[in-house]
Amino acid sequence: MFRHGGDRRAVFIVTTMQNLQVVLASRPHGPVTEQNFRFVEAAVPSPGAGEVLVRNLYLSLDPYMRMRMNDEKSYAPPVQIGEVMVGGTIGEVIESKAPGFDPGAIVAGRLGWQLYALAGASGLRRINTRGAPLSAALGVIGMPGVTAWYGLLRIGDPKPGETVVVSAASGAVGSVVGQVAKLKGCRAVGIAGGSAKCNYVVHELGFDACVDYKSEDIERKLREAAPDGIDIYFENVGGRVFDAVLPLLNAFARIPFCGYISEYDDDSSGHGVRHLRSLLVNRVRLHGFIISEHLDIWDEAVADLAAWLGSGKLKYRETVAHGLENAPAAFIGMLKGLNLGKQIVKLA
Repeated sequence: MFRHGGDRRAVFIVTTMQNLQVVLASRPHGPVTEQNFRFVEAAVPSPGAGEVLVRNLYLSLDPYMRMRMNDEKSYAPPVQIGEVMVGGTIGEVIESKAPGFDPGAIVAGRLGWQLYALAGASGLRRINTRGAPLSAALGVIGMPGVTAWYGLLRIGDPKPGETVVVSAASGAVGSVVGQVAKLKGCRAVGIAGGSAKCNYVVHELGFDACVDYKSEDIERKLREAAPDGIDIYFENVGGRVFDAVLPLLNAFARIPFCGYISEYDDDSSGHGVRHLRSLLVNRVRLHGFIISEHLDIWDEAVADLAAWLGSGKLKYRETVAHGLENAPAAFIGMLKGLNLGKQIVKLA
């Protein structure tokens, strides 16, 4: 059940073994609002043969979810109106009818914006954070970290002495990209929004430079930060940031194309690209990828990331919202760039 407080915000009182879910109420036209979501109470289901019941402990909030809210062709089907919002989770098995998943096991899955969920054994992965907090399995040693690892190392193929530029450099993916680039002997340049984020990227994460796209002449600052040109550009943002990078690409540069968050909320035709000619002139390899299609590298990537994290070579931050009722606001804030590092929701 839930009641409304005097400030008109919903206050949820969830009874024992009562599920709370966040479903898609309407498709956004332009920026997402909290009215695009609806809270639903439901009975906690019981597992059938080969299934487990998971109590979610942490929920990951990621930019890709915005695209799944649209009813349009993409690499994955859209969330339907009335369906639980998609999302990665870390949870505890509380009831099991699947061999190998005893109650108490900690698992990762894509169980969505809800407190409890049923899952088949094939949709779950046992978690070993190697001493790191559980939430790290949704960030630096989870999907964002693996995305950074694969995009940079398998597509970017960095060589010592090269210059790597990454947009959204203070986020969950970009922060790992720059640090791994440094570990591989490259010059790492970040692009981020605001002086606080740029200071974090340089002084805490160890990037060589960071350009504030909000207050600086981005094209001039990029030239200063990458005087020898750009060999790898890890794309998370798109729009005018992407266009500013293109003229600075070196011959045979590589672009791991991970995201385009600047236009996820844009109902128009978007920014457009003025400098596309650079891709041809410089024989650039631009490679879009979806990390869920590369599960074969997951264990190798996590092993590397966990080793770097354990040795202090890899740092991370989290922005944590508390309670499922705060997930919509946290998601909207993440899309606006209000988070630092990985945005998660602590559910229990």
